Amino acid sequence: MQTDNIDIRPYTDVYRQQVLTIWEKSVLATHHFLTATDFEEIKELVNNINFHDFQVFCLTSKNRVLGFIGVADKKVEMLFLDPEYFGQGLGRKLLDFAVKELKANKLDVNAQNVNALKFYQKYGFDIVERTDKDEQGRNYPLLRMKLIDK
Repeated sequence: MQTDNIDIRPYTDVYRQQVLTIWEKSVLATHHFLTATDFEEIKELVNNINFHDFQVFCLTSKNRVLGFIGVADKKVEMLFLDPEYFGQGLGRKLLDFAVKELKANKLDVNAQNVNALKFYQKYGFDIVERTDKDEQGRNYPLLRMKLIDK
């Protein structure tokens, strides 16, 4: 895919349904460790997120959202891509934006999400802590990561 007609734009409610669809498709493609019940419960939480509570930016081509990133207090809280665009450097494009423009330097990743963990480690994030459960108390350990100085 050509990346010359791809923009990073601030989230607006016009993008909401596309963002929710991308979240669902991305999680189904990458979070195989979730039980069906947990997926549905998390989906309900995500559907109720006020994306204006974060610095959310959408990667767009024309008016189609290909992925999005959300940052709060210099922490990447969400980074999701449409699986159709995995492996094309677009996740890195979003992360570059968050690090350079939003000064993001930390994030959490599910320990079972091995591909995301490898992506963040390759980018320069180091694990600084491991939790036993996720933030909702489910049995999905989180790895807290911080960007190492280069």
